[in-house]
Amino acid sequence: MNDLWAALCLVAVIEGLFLFVSPGGWKRAAQQLLAMPDHQVRVMGAIVLVAGLVALTLVRN
Repeated sequence: MNDLWAALCLVAVIEGLFLFVSPGGWKRAAQQLLAMPDHQVRVMGAIVLVAGLVALTLVRN
């Protein structure tokens, strides 16, 4: 359970870093996401999800 909390904290740190370093870039990316159809965003999310799971498996083993 501690690993889950550590992972969630790391996500917050990384997202906060993006907002801190490049708020304009983050806003532009959010605008582009809003302009995309839901299906395309869902496919991108699935690809990132699978890539993250594969990377996690490789790192943990």
